[in-house]
Amino acid sequence: MYLEEGRNLTWLAFDKTGTLTHGKPAQTDFVLWGDADLAESRTLAASLAARSDHPVSRAVALAAQVEGVALREVSDFVALPGRGVSGDIGGTLYHLGNHRMVEELGECSPALEARLSELEGMGKTVVMLVSTEGVQALFAVADTVKDSSRQAIAELHAMGIKTMMLTGDNPHTTEVIARQVGIDRALGNLLPEDKLREVEKLSLNGSTGMVGDGINDAPALARANIGFAMAAVGTDTAIETADVALMDDDLRKIPAFVRLSQATASILKQNIALALGIKAVFLLLTFTGHATMWMAVFADMGASLLVVGNGLRLLRK
Repeated sequence: MYLEEGRNLTWLAFDKTGTLTHGKPAQTDFVLWGDADLAESRTLAASLAARSDHPVSRAVALAAQVEGVALREVSDFVALPGRGVSGDIGGTLYHLGNHRMVEELGECSPALEARLSELEGMGKTVVMLVSTEGVQALFAVADTVKDSSRQAIAELHAMGIKTMMLTGDNPHTTEVIARQVGIDRALGNLLPEDKLREVEKLSLNGSTGMVGDGINDAPALARANIGFAMAAVGTDTAIETADVALMDDDLRKIPAFVRLSQATASILKQNIALALGIKAVFLLLTFTGHATMWMAVFADMGASLLVVGNGLRLLRK
């Protein structure tokens, strides 16, 4: 079913981190905010980040590990989709999250917005450590685009398939990555339900695919006509929800899937025409009195073998 549907795709939506990019961002900046303690802020952020499986959190945790930062025990840990994480450390509730989370916590200020715009304008993703006393520190991480992403997008465009990026990352970084890979449209600051809504909109204009690797992508993967999961780096939730699993992180497999779908449809049409044509010729010979037993065998088993042989040509695709 999904193999046949691939040739009808008109839109393909992509997640960013781990899909278009390598999903292995590295921490590039650490900015202490206000009068927070440097060592304490690193420890608190690393303790929260170590409990999360998001690539950005892993980058913060890895940077702390390299520097030998000791972790604290975290209780009541909660992952907040599209925002970040929170947990209790030493009796105090801390948050480690993105711009959206800080806004929802009411901790944004003109000075903080300016610093965020500066870092995000360089294509970096920023997460902030927030306590009951406000923002304590900013952690900026940067990811790199896969070379295969650019080629895959170009091949999809050559097939007439339009592309869109749907990500929870900030709009500045979203635009930078979109320009690098040649995406037609890009939307940032999206929650899982926002991605779902955008895929539903695209589906109104034709068959739509969604490519993702995380829990946040699961609703959109389920709603799309074809959901593609990055099986090599994806979460179990994304893989189980998707219709097609790419066994590595090479997006060029998707144009190959579309080409295989087109070839499959072509061979199916050929086989139907071949089988019906042979039957029609035998039927005509029967009515004219020229049919023989061997012709009947050929019209039955011979046609079946020809159809199977023609179908085997797909093995070369």
